[in-house]
Amino acid sequence: MSGSLGLPVGGDSRSGWVTDTLGDILDAAARGVFPPADGGTTIVPQPSPRDAGVLAFTAHSVVFTDEDPGWVRRTLAVTDCDRLAATMNARFLTALMDRTGRRSDTIDVLLTGAPLPGEPPVALAEIHDPGHPRVASALRRRDDVRVWAADGGVLVLGRGVAGRWETAVEVDEGARHRGLGRRLAAAGRRLAGGAPVWAQVSAGNARSLRAFQAAGYRPVGSEVLLSARARSAGCSRTRS
Repeated sequence: MSGSLGLPVGGDSRSGWVTDTLGDILDAAARGVFPPADGGTTIVPQPSPRDAGVLAFTAHSVVFTDEDPGWVRRTLAVTDCDRLAATMNARFLTALMDRTGRRSDTIDVLLTGAPLPGEPPVALAEIHDPGHPRVASALRRRDDVRVWAADGGVLVLGRGVAGRWETAVEVDEGARHRGLGRRLAAAGRRLAGGAPVWAQVSAGNARSLRAFQAAGYRPVGSEVLLSARARSAGCSRTRS
C-alpha cells in the first residue's frame, strides 16, 4: 500500500515526480527531479524486509515502511514540532522504531553522484576476504558488495536501499589532508557500471561531507534507516 499527505498516489506528473515505489523516488532524485515542496509526506512500502526508514527532501518527506499508513499519519499529526520537521523529529522516529521493533544509528546527509567515465583516479586493489572488517560491515547493509584497498584508505561499493549503488570510504589517519578521500569518492562514481552512486554521511562528519562534495556528489536530503538487525552493545561506525 502507498499513499501521500499532500499528493495523490502516483505523484505529480506535471513535474515528472512519481511515487509508486521508493526506487522511483530515488531514480527521480538522481535525475534532479524532487517532490513538490508542499510540506507533505509520502508513504510507500519498504523496498525489502531489510530496509525501512525516512527520507526528507526540501519541504517534503518520504516514509518507507510496511507499517499502517494511517498510524504513520496520525503519529506525525500529534508530533509536537514544526510540521516540516516532524518526520525527522526524535519523538516520531522513536515511535516508529518502537512500533516496528527496529533500531537506528544516525540521521545521515544523503548525497548522489552521476556516473563518470574512465579509470579511477587512485590505484585500487580489490579485497576478497569476507572476514575483512569493512567487508563484513558492508554485507550487513548491502548486496553485491565489493571492497578495494588504496594506499592509506578503503573504498566500499554495494547495492543498498531499493537496489541503489551506495559507496563509503575510509581514510587512515596518517593519510588525511592529501585528497585521498575525494579521490576514493570519485572512484566510486566510475565503478558502478554507469549507474548513479549514493552516499550516506553523518551530518556531523564535515570532513567526509567536504570530500564527497569535492568529488562531485550533491546533497539531496537527509535519511534515517531503521534496521531489523539485533541490537548490539553500542552504535555501529558511521557509513562514510
